[in-house]
Amino acid sequence: VQLQASGGGLVQAGDSLTLSCSASERTFNPYAMGWFRQAPGKEREFVATIRWSGSFTAYSDSVKGRFTIFRDNAKNTVFLQMNSLKPEDTAVYYCASTVLPRTAYSLKTPHNYGNWGQGTQVTVSS
Repeated sequence: VQLQASGGGLVQAGDSLTLSCSASERTFNPYAMGWFRQAPGKEREFVATIRWSGSFTAYSDSVKGRFTIFRDNAKNTVFLQMNSLKPEDTAVYYCASTVLPRTAYSLKTPHNYGNWGQGTQVTVSS
């Protein structure tokens, strides 16, 4: 399954942006999907995750209250609505999926996702 992330761009602080990540297969049925980001010189960090069924979501403390992850199962797509963007949100954003059941804690760790998209750049100017 290929994941295609899109929606990144250059915005100003305070602006909003919505990222999307679509899966290539019609039979796509992961356990969960997540968004991670990586800024230059930094490790990849957890942003948000959502289980493919049910209502479970989780966010990093740095984005909680500003970002919302949601999905459209019929379109095999997960979204990341980003509001009140800050310069420190600047990074390459990656989507990922896992087909294996994971604990809520494990879903915050990159190595627990087996499939990754190519990343989309988000740049927030001050």
